[in-house]
Amino acid sequence: MARPPNKSGTSKTILMLGTIAAGVLVGGVLYQTTNDSDQADLELMGIVEQQPVVEAVIERPAVPEAVIPTPVVKPAAQTKTVMKEPQLPPLDNSDTFVRDRLLLIKHRPELQTWLNTDDLLRRSASYLDGLARGNTLSKVFPLSAPEGSFAMHKDGETIWLNAGNYERYDSTVGTLTSFNMKSLGQLFHFMRPLLENAFAEMGYRSRQMDGIILQAIDNILATPIIVEPIKLTRDSVAYKFADPKLEALLPIQKQLLRTGPENTQRLQQQALALKDALLNP
Repeated sequence: MARPPNKSGTSKTILMLGTIAAGVLVGGVLYQTTNDSDQADLELMGIVEQQPVVEAVIERPAVPEAVIPTPVVKPAAQTKTVMKEPQLPPLDNSDTFVRDRLLLIKHRPELQTWLNTDDLLRRSASYLDGLARGNTLSKVFPLSAPEGSFAMHKDGETIWLNAGNYERYDSTVGTLTSFNMKSLGQLFHFMRPLLENAFAEMGYRSRQMDGIILQAIDNILATPIIVEPIKLTRDSVAYKFADPKLEALLPIQKQLLRTGPENTQRLQQQALALKDALLNP
């Protein structure tokens, strides 16, 4: 997570992606390839030939762009008292402001633990940027770890993902699905200028921020629902999906598969509700 040089506070726990510089995309890298031994032989013979320089450019991945519409403010009736919205604080001093308003939304107690960190909006920007790329940035926010150990079982030489493994994620999924997405969407529109500042520090424009947020949601919605038993393979100490199509999914989508079909559907319903709240303020 990029921070301005004059920021006074430092991340307590660079838990997940260690305060990620996740939003900073890899720029173009140039390299020159020559055969050193051949060049040395040519120089010994008194022949110096100009070797062609090959430039390889690693292109920056395309950043999605979109527009999340701004809510239409209805004119207040003349007979009503107009309530002035609280002024947004600077990004560097926004943690308490953001935390207090998030906790006003219906939630489970675990949410307070997740929010017990600093740089909430910068972490949010980095987390969303990772999700848009299909990555799970588990060190950005201290989300509850799955309970117990990874569960699988063998049937002869075949390894299966144990359905009991899905229950390990129930607590985390329960916290995420307890959140009112309409209220979260309203909070996004209210705090948008602060979030735009956090994304701007990572080099993103407003339309790119909107595109990243919607792409992150769409990655979740595109995860397949697998109700039949899932076969695994083991590579060294790591388990992989035996089906190449499943193994080729984005990391976030494979993580959702590990939560089980019911939990995946619940999370997709929340993602869809958030998308609707953002696009239809």
